[in-house]
Amino acid sequence: MKTKFAVLTAPLLAFVCSTAAAEQPQVLTSIKPIQMIAHEIMLGTGEPDVLLQSNASPHDYAMKPSDVKKVKNADLVIWFGTGLEPFLAGVLEQKEQVLELSKISGLSLREFSHDGHDHHDHDGHDHGSHDPHFWLGYQPTLQVAHSIANELSRLDQANAQQYQANYDKFAQRYKEKRQQIDALLTPVKQQGYYVFHDAYGYFEQDYQLNHLGHFTVTPDRKPGAKTLIKIRNELRNENAKCVFAEPQFTPAVVQSVMRGSDAKLGELDPVASTISVQDGSYFVFLDQISHSFAECLSK
Repeated sequence: MKTKFAVLTAPLLAFVCSTAAAEQPQVLTSIKPIQMIAHEIMLGTGEPDVLLQSNASPHDYAMKPSDVKKVKNADLVIWFGTGLEPFLAGVLEQKEQVLELSKISGLSLREFSHDGHDHHDHDGHDHGSHDPHFWLGYQPTLQVAHSIANELSRLDQANAQQYQANYDKFAQRYKEKRQQIDALLTPVKQQGYYVFHDAYGYFEQDYQLNHLGHFTVTPDRKPGAKTLIKIRNELRNENAKCVFAEPQFTPAVVQSVMRGSDAKLGELDPVASTISVQDGSYFVFLDQISHSFAECLSK
């Protein structure tokens, strides 16, 4: 009897399990930093997928047919907006369940500084007037995490309490992490430095770091001659202790400008390319960024 019962119920159990799994929303995020935040909110319910691999830049990405299929199959797509992922704008026009983070009411976005360049449009790309790298800032990250929790609670009411509890846990952990990072960076706050591209403004504001400038506003825009001469002079005058390159882009231009100076070469990875998405990975990312600053600026 036991064997017969098992045989009869196996298909039924498979059907029940597949139905339960299907009820959880299939979440697709555009880039890894958003995926890491969504992962924390979805703990115990499901796993968010990601469109771009770590070695791909959202600024100049070209979608593949498999990417379009992923978007169509997703129950919810989470992206920042055209200021960061312009390649997604067209395909998302046909999508109903989309969370566009840049349109969150009251989102604390940083305006790009205008230093004589037109940041709004170059080489046919519109990068907007606000910094899209919100995931490096305390306040905007919490606002985004809260919006993700609310949107998931609306789509998946059975797990609404879990999403809200996960957000509360995330917010508390970030509060504690912020205090740790502040203690780590306080000794080096006065040390000047340059970054490869203008991606760290939220982090720099949160911890009052002495950012002297950047080579370029966005990675797909080559630094101008005047910018490079200015940075070279600053380095020779020993006003900057560090210059930070990024793993996604060749540091050749950075190294050439540094030649003849005593400045140290550091590395910052704004998209967490080497970090696996798992429980707590967003906080591992914050540790990586903060230690990169602390190590180079304390030499």
